[in-house]
Amino acid sequence: MSEGVRPTGSAALASWAAFAGCTLIWGSTFLVIRIGNDALPPVWAASLRLVLASLVLLALARLTRQPLPRGAARNAATWYGLLQFGLNFPLLYWGEKAVPSGLTAAMFATVPLSAPLFAHALGVERIVPAKLAAAGVGIAGAAVVFSGSLGGAMPALPLLAVLTAATFASLGTVLLKRGPRQPPIATNAWGAIVGLPVCLAFSFALREPHPLPTTTPALLPLLYLTLAGSVGAFVLMAWLVHRWPITRISFIPILVPTFAVILGGIVKGERLSRESLAGSALVIAGVALSVIADRRRAGPRPA
Repeated sequence: MSEGVRPTGSAALASWAAFAGCTLIWGSTFLVIRIGNDALPPVWAASLRLVLASLVLLALARLTRQPLPRGAARNAATWYGLLQFGLNFPLLYWGEKAVPSGLTAAMFATVPLSAPLFAHALGVERIVPAKLAAAGVGIAGAAVVFSGSLGGAMPALPLLAVLTAATFASLGTVLLKRGPRQPPIATNAWGAIVGLPVCLAFSFALREPHPLPTTTPALLPLLYLTLAGSVGAFVLMAWLVHRWPITRISFIPILVPTFAVILGGIVKGERLSRESLAGSALVIAGVALSVIADRRRAGPRPA
């Protein structure tokens, strides 16, 4: 089984910076998706995002001389695009029409449990009990953070759509890691191209209208999600996936809802409850335990 590379020095710093960048960006995108859904049909909005993302990423790949994936790399990138963009996106966008963004982010915190199982089944990484325990601590923290939201009645189908979206996203990331290392911009360009027709098929199957985003409420969320989300966070994640263990990367969805609560307290002056503070501490403890487990498995660095 292949394992994540243990970076040192500046490489380790760059990996942690990518991890932080994904967390910061995705801490806002669930809310922006819900805002954008007020102006555009949800799956049509996801399709437009993939159109713009594919164009921008193709241009960046050409400028940086990153070739589109071929052979085994293309196979991995195709599965990544199908699951992460073609299936995750329409289910997530559609589900957020009924499920609050905070609860959606909390449901994506299940990824640290599904990702190790997929990684083990596909021969990418071994299941480590200590890391599963760390994931459990982190998920418990996310549940505490959103304990007030989780108590409300929610329609079953949108909740199932969001949970299924999280599972597809987790599997797509594992399949990308299973393939050979490849340039992250070109990988996401190909992934967006693969995911676009599937997303459009969902939109037409739902009989959505297809207006152009000509108003500010429609255009701003679309641009933000394209540039910050698709060109920013997904490229960082694709770069990180071949440098870190999947089990550690999968802690990003746990940190996202915690960061969203803390950001609300800092930016909007929202009061941080004792549950939010306690849950945030549990989430951070879960990440720390995962890192410790990685270090113990890797052993001492060579002199």
